Amino acid sequence: MAAKRKKPVLRKPAEIFEAKPKKAIPFPFILEELDDLDPHTNPMFGCLAVYVGEKIMFVLRDKGKPKYDDGLWLATTAEHHASLQKTFPSMRSISVLGDGGVTGWQNLPADDDDFEESALRACALIRKGDARIGKVPKRKKKKKALGT
Repeated sequence: MAAKRKKPVLRKPAEIFEAKPKKAIPFPFILEELDDLDPHTNPMFGCLAVYVGEKIMFVLRDKGKPKYDDGLWLATTAEHHASLQKTFPSMRSISVLGDGGVTGWQNLPADDDDFEESALRACALIRKGDARIGKVPKRKKKKKALGT
C-alpha cells in the first residue's frame, strides 16, 4: 500500500522569506549576571548553551517536558558532585540524560524555591574561576569529503 502524500502548504510569497521568531532566552538574569565575562551562547537540544571563553559552563533549559529537568544544567564532572552538593543542596542529576543515571551534568532545578539564588551563586563561582564548573567541549571530527 502506497503512503499518502501530504498536500503542499500554500503560502504567500512574503511568508516564505519571513524570519522565524527567536525563542525567548530562558532565565535572562543569568546571562546578565555574567555579562562582564562576555559569555556567548549556542542553541543545544532546544535549550541554550552558555560559554565563557572556550568552556561550556552550563545549559539553560525551560521546555516543560519534562518540567523536572528545567533549570540551569551545570557542566561539571562526577568527581565534583559531592562538593557542589554542599554549595547547591537542591542540585540533582538530569533525568533526560544517561537514561536517568548520574552524568557529569547536574541540574539546579527551576522549580526549587531557591533557584534564582542558586543560579546567582553558580555565576559567582564562574566569575571566581572555580574549576568545578565548566568543560572544554571535545572537538568534532571533520567529515571526509565524498570521493576521497
